[in-house]
Amino acid sequence: MITQVLVLNGPNLGRLGIREPEVYGSASFDELAELCRSTGRKLGLSVEVRQTDDERELISWVHEAADARLPVVLNPAAFTHYSYALRDALAMRTAPLVEVHLSNPAAREEFRHTSVVAGVANGTVAGFGLVSYQLALQAIAELAAEAESARSPGPELEPEPGGTAP
Repeated sequence: MITQVLVLNGPNLGRLGIREPEVYGSASFDELAELCRSTGRKLGLSVEVRQTDDERELISWVHEAADARLPVVLNPAAFTHYSYALRDALAMRTAPLVEVHLSNPAAREEFRHTSVVAGVANGTVAGFGLVSYQLALQAIAELAAEAESARSPGPELEPEPGGTAP
């Protein structure tokens, strides 16, 4: 069974490659999206990559994921630090959630040190550039497999001769 995953990206990430390449790298958003899709294929995931500069749209995608029980890799970008509306939407999640960042927010300006969404995520991967997304997708694949395993009934046990099943 292939797991569908949403990779959601917040404001300014559509400008990758031209926006502060010394911080965010030289790869374009299209290159990031293709890397996510190809990584997903290798992991048995069907990955859909989206980007928006609109907080309302991002929240609606989070609601969509919760309603469909879809795992999410999320780079909330600037919304990381102040969007309680996004955090509240993420708290309604019904599947694994991994927060991801290209740069390491803890090594940057002080206002970037706090993530209001980290507390509702399974984990955060940050500071490894595009590899952060690959690591996040690997975590999603593992978490989804664990969840599937927990939902699947174990093998039927045969009763012992002259007795009942253990």
